[in-house]
Amino acid sequence: MVHSHLYPLAAVAIVAACLPASSQLVQLRHWSGQSISPVYEGFDTNPDGSFNMWFGYMNRNYEEEPDVPIGPNNTFQPGPADRGQPTHFTARRHKDTFSVTVPKDFGEQRLVWTITTHGKTEQVAGTLNPTWLIDRKYTTRGANIQNPYSNTPPAVAVKPLEQAIGISEAARLTVAATDDGRPARNGKAVGLTMEWAKYRGPGIVKFEPANAKLADGGGTTEASFSEAGDYVLQVVVDDGSGEVAGNFGYHCCWTNVQVKVTVKGASDGKSKR
Repeated sequence: MVHSHLYPLAAVAIVAACLPASSQLVQLRHWSGQSISPVYEGFDTNPDGSFNMWFGYMNRNYEEEPDVPIGPNNTFQPGPADRGQPTHFTARRHKDTFSVTVPKDFGEQRLVWTITTHGKTEQVAGTLNPTWLIDRKYTTRGANIQNPYSNTPPAVAVKPLEQAIGISEAARLTVAATDDGRPARNGKAVGLTMEWAKYRGPGIVKFEPANAKLADGGGTTEASFSEAGDYVLQVVVDDGSGEVAGNFGYHCCWTNVQVKVTVKGASDGKSKR
C-alpha cells in the first residue's frame, strides 16, 4: 500500500530522464522588445573621502540597442536626473560602465537609477553599505594577501578627447595603452583589445573598426555619423581578463574612456540622447 503511492512519482522521474535535455530546459533568446535592467556594482573610495558609486546594466535583447534619453525614462533620484549614465544601451551585460561621485557625508542615502523601456520600468538602488565596497587590491583574478595586485587595468589615452567635424566627415580616434602583461598564456601576454560603442547621441554611429587588437599598444578607428548633433563615444580597452572577456565576477581588468564629438551639418541640433 505504501509503495503504491510512489508509482506515479517514479513514472514521472523515468519520463523526465528519458527526455532530451533541450526539452527539459528551454532558454529563449529575444532579439528585441525586452527591457533594460540597471545594475549597481558597488563603490570605491577617493583620497578626499568622497565615494565613486559604480553602475552597469543588462540589456536583455540580443540585437536591439535602445536609445533612452535623459528624462523620466532614464533618470536618477535624488536629482539631478543626469548623472553621466548612458542613453544608448548596447546588447547584453556591461559592468562598471560609469560611476557617480558622491560626497563623504552621503551616509545612508540611496542613489536610485530608473530605466523604462518597452513599457517596463526597472530600477536599482545604490548604497554605501560596507558589503558593496570594491577593494581594488583583491578584485583581480588570483589576487590574495601575499599578492594583492595580481593584475591591473591597462593605462589608456585616447586622442583627441574632443573634436568637431562635418556630417560628411569621419572622426579619427587614436588609442594608446600600456599594461602589466597579465594575464599570460604560454608565457605570453594575451594582449589588449579595444571595443568602441556609442554612449550618447542622436544618430547611428559606425566604427571602422569597432573591435580590434591593439598592435604594440596602439590602434586607430574612424567613426561616421548618420545625423548631426553632440555625441559621446566610449572605448573599452581590455587585457583579456575583464569586461570584453566576460569575467563579470571581477572588477578588473579593463579601462573605459569617453570622447566627445560634435557633428555639424544641415540637421545640426542639440540632443542629450
